[in-house]
Amino acid sequence: MSSAIAPYACHPEDSRGRLHPERMSTFRSPWQRDRDRIIHSSAFRRLKHKTQVFVEHDGEAYRGDYFRTRLTHTVEVAQVARTIAGALGLNTDLAETVALAHDLGHPPFGHTGEDALAALMQPYGGFDHNAQALRIVTRLERHYADFDGLNLTWEALEGIAKHNGPVTGPLPYALAEVNADWDLELHTNASAEAQVAAVADDVAYNHHDLHDGLRADLFTEDELAELPVVGPAFAEVDHLYPDLDPTRRRYEALRRVFGVMVEDVIAVAQNRLAGLQPQSAQEIRDMDGPIIRFSKPLYQNIKAIKSFLFTRMYRAPAVVVERTKVTAMLNDLFPLFLHDPGRMPDHWSDLARKAGDETACARIVLDYVAGMTDRFAIAEHQRLFPRR
Repeated sequence: MSSAIAPYACHPEDSRGRLHPERMSTFRSPWQRDRDRIIHSSAFRRLKHKTQVFVEHDGEAYRGDYFRTRLTHTVEVAQVARTIAGALGLNTDLAETVALAHDLGHPPFGHTGEDALAALMQPYGGFDHNAQALRIVTRLERHYADFDGLNLTWEALEGIAKHNGPVTGPLPYALAEVNADWDLELHTNASAEAQVAAVADDVAYNHHDLHDGLRADLFTEDELAELPVVGPAFAEVDHLYPDLDPTRRRYEALRRVFGVMVEDVIAVAQNRLAGLQPQSAQEIRDMDGPIIRFSKPLYQNIKAIKSFLFTRMYRAPAVVVERTKVTAMLNDLFPLFLHDPGRMPDHWSDLARKAGDETACARIVLDYVAGMTDRFAIAEHQRLFPRR
């Protein structure tokens, strides 16, 4: 396997291994095993019913069966990550592993849920979905006889922790706990494979949020025509296919937007790698900045697209109404469980009662609430607060 990838890629035989030593697999590389463990985890399955922007119970209002969930988003990110990693001679299995794990720590109700839990947890060490993903894969998944968590390799844990760049300043408690067990060298860049997963995340959500916003009638194709990259894509489709069916026109244009982003990342990385000639994965980690990124012109164009989406989609009046509703739900549920742990299932209430102090108890409650799907959180709120 390693003969087919570049010297600056992560090679399986050079892996730093697992915190709890295990026998090597006969048929799978370390990162193929990591990938499979993530796919078979409970947290990964729950992504099916955790949403990106639109809350699951909005189905009729938003024709919601067509919208991305955390799971479909994650699959798209993994596909993009494999494409980019393969084009650059990187280890596609590690890139896919980090991509599949990157959103495991997201709570119900997308970024709205994360904002609400961050505020509720402020007295108890805060909340960060990347750190929570590490807590899940090192502690909260409990299926194996010899260890808690999934016992992922060092490179996979490093990628989850640092795929958005070096981590500086005060650490979220969940990340600090993992780093105390095994130094993830948080001051350095992540591997090129993890950097690919981070850029693939940007590519996927910029692309699919345009799709979902159009389907939700939050903006029109004519409005998108004013945006960089998107406007030229629609113009090209109109030139090549006059009078094309509107649905096909939309897909043809947005897949061109997708292609522009992927091709830009690959071209920039190939140029930088050819100039710098790194000879090991560690050289990638020790660089001044990321090796995998958009070109400056495209980055500015993507900022304009993100600004449009923020105003017209993430803060659209209908979405803001739902943000208010689900924030209120979490503001009800979290304090109730914190002050009356017996309202949680037996396993969680036992852990909370044995926690020792309020901070430790709050972190147990957070693990429970953050693990909820949208539909379960809504059902629990209806059960516990029927008059609201």
